[in-house]
Amino acid sequence: MERSMCLGRRTWQRILALGSFAMLPLTGCLVGPNYHRPLAVTPPEFKELAPPPDPANGTWKQAQPSAEKLRAKWWELYDDAQLSSLEEKVASSNQSLKAAYQTYVQARSQIKVDRAALFPTAGVGSSGDRVRLSSHRPLLTPGSQNTHSDITLEGSASWEPDLWGRVRRTVESASATTQATNADFANVRLILQAELAIDYFQLRGLDAQQRILDSTVASYKDYLKLTQRRFDDGLSSGADLALAQTQFDQTDAQATDIGVARAQYEHAIAKLIGEPASAFSLVANSRPFVIPTVPAGLPSELLERRPDVAAAERQAAAANAAIGIAQAAFYPNLNLNANGGFESVNPGTLIQGPSALWTLGASAAETLFDAGRRRAIKQEAIAAYEQDAANYRETVLQSFQDVEDGLSTVRILNLESGQQAKAVIDSDRSLRLSTLQYKRGLSNYLQVITAQTIALLNQRTAVDITSRQATASVQLIKALGGGWDTSQVPHP
Repeated sequence: MERSMCLGRRTWQRILALGSFAMLPLTGCLVGPNYHRPLAVTPPEFKELAPPPDPANGTWKQAQPSAEKLRAKWWELYDDAQLSSLEEKVASSNQSLKAAYQTYVQARSQIKVDRAALFPTAGVGSSGDRVRLSSHRPLLTPGSQNTHSDITLEGSASWEPDLWGRVRRTVESASATTQATNADFANVRLILQAELAIDYFQLRGLDAQQRILDSTVASYKDYLKLTQRRFDDGLSSGADLALAQTQFDQTDAQATDIGVARAQYEHAIAKLIGEPASAFSLVANSRPFVIPTVPAGLPSELLERRPDVAAAERQAAAANAAIGIAQAAFYPNLNLNANGGFESVNPGTLIQGPSALWTLGASAAETLFDAGRRRAIKQEAIAAYEQDAANYRETVLQSFQDVEDGLSTVRILNLESGQQAKAVIDSDRSLRLSTLQYKRGLSNYLQVITAQTIALLNQRTAVDITSRQATASVQLIKALGGGWDTSQVPHP
């Protein structure tokens, strides 16, 4: 902790004892430690972007980013008008986001409340009385009047100079808290936008699987007709016909079951955009997925790009200012006050020189004994700062874990996607050969069923991987903080 450049407490006690208030600078000094961002460990580069020690085929090439920097509307990287339209509705209609914004507005207003304590308070008032005194009152002066009027018009002002910076530290804490709530608001927005994109791509993946299943059901229906004809001609057994019927019925049921999950994702999207689930529907989008290469940037940029990191750092700044507030309690308080106005028994003589009245005063007070209360409050403030500093460092570590997780997931899924595409081609070829052998009577229908099952499974797996690739890219964008940066933090 830094020591403030102020006179010692005992010295100020002597000054106040001598009544030398006029010699004190009205701006005072600032006690407590000045804030410095807590140190956090940051790696020189992302591990997943470094070349592997033994690259395949002896070569390695880092993915080229599709943009120099993530844009604020990062979802436009996916070139999906339907997604973009939904994302715009999140910003304008999501109720959780509106609640987070109002939290920021409250914090911003608190700065004005705290800053007002730097200035004097003033007020005016007036009164008018008609008074009759008792004729039997004590110390009655013979001939004195028992009835009179009393009319006053007064103003008053008071001020507690911020000699030790208690108010300025309070404003500093409120400003940092406001910046933290602004970053929290941005973080909520990013979470909601990412959640919408993930739900949307999951729904699109289900639509793609629905198309595969519908096409497969139609194909299996043709297989069932073929088997029925062969059975009627005595070329296939009843077991083959039963297997064909079972395969058709089972796949038809799978095609129907897709609707359960799709409806749930559709309802989740409706809630995210602030619309009733009963009044919202999303038509199937058959366009191919566009999965962009997400620019990861430099590791040091992550501290400015992630709103949750910024929020944690600002919370530490607010806690640091609270130490100064606690330190100021060890020093005396000075209060200045003034009253002035007019008083008369007659309205006509109220605003005249002889009716004027005024008072000027000053008072000082200091706590001499509180059984260690102030010291305990200061220790509590120091511990709170250390806690927030540790939370900030933990948030930084979590941010790098999230990015590394995202990069590794994207890399592995890209590799798996190529492998799965080959598996789809191979399984389709196997199904064609099995079908040809069955038609020529060289095999039974069980072989066809096996090839059909493998082909359908590989097609659905390929679609699932594509959907996971889109989801992983969204999660990586979220880990990188989207298009947000600390330049968007207000400086009240």
